[in-house]
Amino acid sequence: MEERKKNLCAMIPESLHKKVREEQEEWGIKLNEYMERILKDHFEKGEREMANGIRTLAFQVSEEFFQRLKKYLKKTGQSQKEFVI
Repeated sequence: MEERKKNLCAMIPESLHKKVREEQEEWGIKLNEYMERILKDHFEKGEREMANGIRTLAFQVSEEFFQRLKKYLKKTGQSQKEFVI
């Protein structure tokens, strides 16, 4: 772990702030520990994906379609990733 620490402050929407605090409390860690973990995961994952030439594909679907897809995946034993690929 690095010895030297720096402060980072940013204004975020209240709804996002609420989600952050709820998850941080669920994890049972201090806010600075939570933010450090989130940021490290973000940068390490990003570096790994960029190094491997892997990109993320995301899209939104209706709730009805999502539930139908979940049933189908359960029936076939496929993951969402396998289905899309």
